[in-house]
Amino acid sequence: MQAATPSPPPTPIGPEQAALVARRVSVIVGSRDAALRPHVMRAVGCRLSADRRRVTVLLTHAGSAQVLADLAANGRIAVVFSEPSSHRTLQVKGVDAAIAPAGAEDAALVRRYQQEFADEIGQLGFAAEVAQTMLRHDDDLVAVSFTPCEAFDQTPGPQAGQPLAAC
Repeated sequence: MQAATPSPPPTPIGPEQAALVARRVSVIVGSRDAALRPHVMRAVGCRLSADRRRVTVLLTHAGSAQVLADLAANGRIAVVFSEPSSHRTLQVKGVDAAIAPAGAEDAALVRRYQQEFADEIGQLGFAAEVAQTMLRHDDDLVAVSFTPCEAFDQTPGPQAGQPLAAC
C-alpha cells in the first residue's frame, strides 16, 4: 500500500488577489542581505501559476545584481503589487526564491506588461515614455520564482497590513 502524497499547503493568494496581480500593476521586488539591509528593484513582468502556488517575477539581470545576490544567498523575497489608479496593493512573501534564465515566452510577457503599465499610468497623466523608461530591460531578463507563503492587504485604509493567510 502506497502512502498518500501530502497535499501542498494552501496558497495565500485567493482569486481576488490573483485578479489584482493580473491587472496593470506596479511590481516591486524586495530582498535583504545577511546584515538585514533591504534592497528593492522594479520587476518588468510577472506571472502567476494557474493554481496560484508559484509566483514568477521578471527582473533585469544587470539592474538587479544586489537583489539577485540576496535571493541566491537566502531565498527570502517580498513582492508588492500595486495598482496606481486605485492604490489597491498586495504584498506577497516567500522563502524559496529560485533564479533561472527567462524563457522565450517571457520577452512577449514583458512587452505586454510594459504596454499595459503605460496604459495604467497614462490614466494618471503620465506619458508612455515614463513606463518605457521605468521598465527598460535590454533583453537581459532573469526569472525569479517562489512559493507564496504569506500575503498581506496593503491597500491604504483600515485593512492595511492585515494578513490574508500564511503557510
